Parts: sequence; C-alpha cells; structure tokens
Amino acid sequence: MTMPSLRTVELPAVLCNSVEQRFSARFGSLESFLTFVLQELVRDDSRLMDDAERRLVEERLKDLGYM
Repeated sequence: MTMPSLRTVELPAVLCNSVEQRFSARFGSLESFLTFVLQELVRDDSRLMDDAERRLVEERLKDLGYM
C-alpha cells in the first residue's frame, strides 16, 4: 500500500497550541484533528446536512480560526 502524498500548511502557532491542548486527548495530534475536520467537510453526504448543522459546523470552524 502506498502512502498518500502530503502537503505542508502553515498555521499560527497560538492556534495550533490551542487546538492541541483542547483536542489532543481525542485526536492525538494536530494533524489527526485537521485530517478529521477536512474529511468531514468534504464527505459526499455533507450535502445532506441541514442548514442549521452546516451553520453550526461553520461557526465552530470560524471560532477555531479555520474559516
């Protein structure tokens, strides 16, 4: 099995530190957290989210500095 190619993304250190502190118990690393979030955003069935769910997700991502 081949490893997928990776890309480098630059983010503010303070934001990364906050995410690591808040989500490290669940995700283990910043990379795992970001992979999860981005996969959720591009899932095919994400179109099925109702408007309220979409607004909630977008609001949370804005609060975290990702949007």
